[in-house]
Amino acid sequence: MEKPRQMSLLDGMSVEQEPWVLDETLRQRGFSPLAGVDEAGRGPLAGPVVAAAVILPPGTRLKGLRDSKLLRPSQREFLFEEIQKAALCWGVGIVEALEIDRINIAEATRRAMEKAVSELDPQPLALLVDGTMRIRHPALQFTMIKGDQRSHCVSAASVMAKVTRDRLMSQYHEQYPQYGFGKHKGYGTKEHLEAIRSHGMCPIHRRSFRSSALRPEKTCNGI
Repeated sequence: MEKPRQMSLLDGMSVEQEPWVLDETLRQRGFSPLAGVDEAGRGPLAGPVVAAAVILPPGTRLKGLRDSKLLRPSQREFLFEEIQKAALCWGVGIVEALEIDRINIAEATRRAMEKAVSELDPQPLALLVDGTMRIRHPALQFTMIKGDQRSHCVSAASVMAKVTRDRLMSQYHEQYPQYGFGKHKGYGTKEHLEAIRSHGMCPIHRRSFRSSALRPEKTCNGI
């Protein structure tokens, strides 16, 4: 596959502006279709890493859309539905804990992003990726720290990834209620660490994430 192409967003372009301005500027420069890409769940001790990719039609303005971490759960759920309605297309990629342990979290995140982008139809000419990671895709790639606060389509991808992952963790809570996944979503909270010490790890815990609380000799279900 062609080596990912990367360009700087600093070539005469300000990112300190309304998020949709950046997207529209890139489209006007010929970078269309333009997809935003973001992930959720790199840091938790349990559960999958989830990525989303979103192509919004030119001129789209979704009120209240911003970095998913700055939104309340109810706001994210509302915007999840609004993004689905407004998007030209969107995709989600999921890599579960077992594969994270096998290939490492960085590669798992990259694969989740690649899966999400592969679901887009049409395929994008350019990608706006939150952070610094480039993926294996022929599209021109713009990487940007805090992209979910600077680009409308990256903000949309942030919400789609976060809501998808939160819903998955709520489903896992039904299967493993003793860990409280519905509340902390797998992150290393005090409650979660205490549950691991009491019950050991369950099948969705990431064994490659070293912690004094994650003792491999003690697991639930014999895993």
